[in-house]
Amino acid sequence: MLCTAGYAPLAGHAQLSGAAAQAESVDGVWGLRLAPQLTEQPMRAGEQPSVSAIADSVTATADTDMSLKGHAQLRRGVSIVKGDALHYDVDTDKADAYGNVQLVQNGNVFDGPDAHVYLTANEGYISVPKYRFHLTGGWGSARRVDLLDKERSVVHHGTYSACQCESDPAWYVKASEFDMDTGIDEGIAHNGVLFFQGVPLLASPWLSFPLSGARRSGLLPPTFSMSSTNGIDVALPYYFNLAPNYDLTLTPRIMTRRGAMLTADYRYLRPNDSGSISVAWLPHDAITNTERYSIALKENWDFGSGFGAYVNYNRVSDSTVVTDLASGIAFPTGSTTLYQQEAGLTYSNGPWTVLAREQRWQSFSSDSTYNREPQVNVRYARYNVGGFDFGAEADATRFTISSSDMTQGNRFVFNPYVSYPIERPGWFITPKLAWHFAAYDLTSIGSDVPAGEPKSFSVNVPTFSLDSGMRFERSVRLFGQSYIQTLEPRLFYVYTPYRNQSYVPLFDTAAADFGLAELFMENSFVGNDRVSDANRATAALTTRFIDPSSGDERARFVLAQQYDFRTPRVTLQSTDNISTVARTGIILGASYKVGSNLSAEQAVEYSQANHYLTHAEAGFGWAPGAHEVLNMAYRYTRANSTLDYQPVNQFIVSGQWPLARNVVSVARVNYDMSAHRLIAGLLGIQYDANCWSLGVAFEKYTNATSSATSPSTGTRMLMQLQLKGFSQVDNGLLNQFRANVPGYTPASTVEEPVSRFSDYP
Repeated sequence: MLCTAGYAPLAGHAQLSGAAAQAESVDGVWGLRLAPQLTEQPMRAGEQPSVSAIADSVTATADTDMSLKGHAQLRRGVSIVKGDALHYDVDTDKADAYGNVQLVQNGNVFDGPDAHVYLTANEGYISVPKYRFHLTGGWGSARRVDLLDKERSVVHHGTYSACQCESDPAWYVKASEFDMDTGIDEGIAHNGVLFFQGVPLLASPWLSFPLSGARRSGLLPPTFSMSSTNGIDVALPYYFNLAPNYDLTLTPRIMTRRGAMLTADYRYLRPNDSGSISVAWLPHDAITNTERYSIALKENWDFGSGFGAYVNYNRVSDSTVVTDLASGIAFPTGSTTLYQQEAGLTYSNGPWTVLAREQRWQSFSSDSTYNREPQVNVRYARYNVGGFDFGAEADATRFTISSSDMTQGNRFVFNPYVSYPIERPGWFITPKLAWHFAAYDLTSIGSDVPAGEPKSFSVNVPTFSLDSGMRFERSVRLFGQSYIQTLEPRLFYVYTPYRNQSYVPLFDTAAADFGLAELFMENSFVGNDRVSDANRATAALTTRFIDPSSGDERARFVLAQQYDFRTPRVTLQSTDNISTVARTGIILGASYKVGSNLSAEQAVEYSQANHYLTHAEAGFGWAPGAHEVLNMAYRYTRANSTLDYQPVNQFIVSGQWPLARNVVSVARVNYDMSAHRLIAGLLGIQYDANCWSLGVAFEKYTNATSSATSPSTGTRMLMQLQLKGFSQVDNGLLNQFRANVPGYTPASTVEEPVSRFSDYP
């Protein structure tokens, strides 16, 4: 059974409406009228369509029969019978046609030497026909076609293809019998063989395929790859269209170096809940000599009145199963050593937001991520109450971890705030007062906090901030083009007194990045275990150039500086140097568009406190035409604790470019300039013909789960064949191209389908 969930046809030609759709009188009120388009008028209850006849000569017996010769035609509703000679029996409603016969039913056309049809029942047969389904583009030939009704037909000893070239199709199916049902958009081939470029690819006693873009149960296109770790890798998915809102995909997979594997993906969607389950199982890995698996479960429920629930459960057999056994073709170039296992209840109504959850992590490294068993978080926020904005967050969490050398315990947090925004045309100012209260009740103390610290204590830290800004606009003309230029100065001040927090454990807190958004944060840390002391100001100046006709932002330039009036003293770890939290620094950024196809961005972050460059990036994208994209980027981030003290110093080039008619190349190179090695590379070719496409790619990847000093690498060859109109589903290769090349667009020669009135005989 072979089918597809893809190849959805585009919308048909639009019908005229209004005055344009009205018929034009030709010879008076009671005469003929010329209609601008073909239309169907619904019949009233009990009415039957009349039978009309056209021929060079007609011989008839009233209410009995008629014989037509020379260009003979019988029409009844949307059904037409044509031939050199026709005989119609009125009593039996049977038409016998001979010589150059053509049958038309709902846009489907059958051509043959003779046909015998009951017009009202749309039942009969045609000998040695050629046939075409105009709405789907499918066609073929046979020894005989039996018409069962206006939607169903049986093709005996015939062929079927959706290729436009009927003399030598790229692919076709040959079978002893086809059951065609345009009502359910399905064709079934009995004892069928699928040929591609004259070579048999698949034979089966029963093959199912779509006659349109509707989802059908059956085999999906196989995927093929070859890698240094898995060897030859072949997967053949089978899709079960269980219901309009349920489906299941089973994927048997063979890897010559590892063994046989099975993947199951189940999805459902209902008005008040949705979810998916993905399970991959390799009973015996020939390389590791172990059983390997992965489980991913996601469920969401909406109970109404603001209440909801969710489950997000992930579990794997080992840390490298994701990179070693990535399903399909979309292999990742990175992975994770943390797998979330979480279930929770939610409530949201007006100013109230509540979350109650149980959260655990499956970890395969020394990562110090804590479990929340459980957590209850309540948020309240009101806006513009007498001009004030105010709210609070209350959070109660029990933190646990598998390591016996880490601190564990309970924490209660209460964070209220109040602000008074003053906004006027052209300027704003917002004073804000916030308070942080955290109470700890520790059950055990590990080596991560200083020895001798108490198990029960609390922390109180107030914070005052003042945010202000202005906006100026003027009309300018640059390079012969008119723009609206803005000038947007912003000044932000924050004061937080010093409170000693070196004895407080780090349950969910890390240092914030030093970026443009983080410059306007009151706290230099993310989380509730640290509140940085601060007496600093941030000044920023932004100017933008806007196209007044479209509102499109053509360019933006930003200069921002943060200055500490007093060196901060609160650090993340008690052993950290104070210089690690100094925030005095400068950010420069620019983004602009040159014409409609070239854009560029640059940004630089410099730490004045430490006298070094912390981050820099530059890049541009050029897209001059269809399927023409070129991207170049450079990224630098100074080594820090988040990066395991390994700098990021990478040069990235990616692009998509046509090589010939229907041939598009795709490439990406990610090169580490510090380690002088290729991190990842992709080179692909995609050929897109009228009724089939082939994608091939070669990839070099780095296993991110390995150590930073000696990462493992591998290579893969990826391939995917799609037969349009028969089996067109992307099992990952196009997604891989999209992920690697920003701006990538798939090549496609799919044409807009014709109306069933096209070529109306």
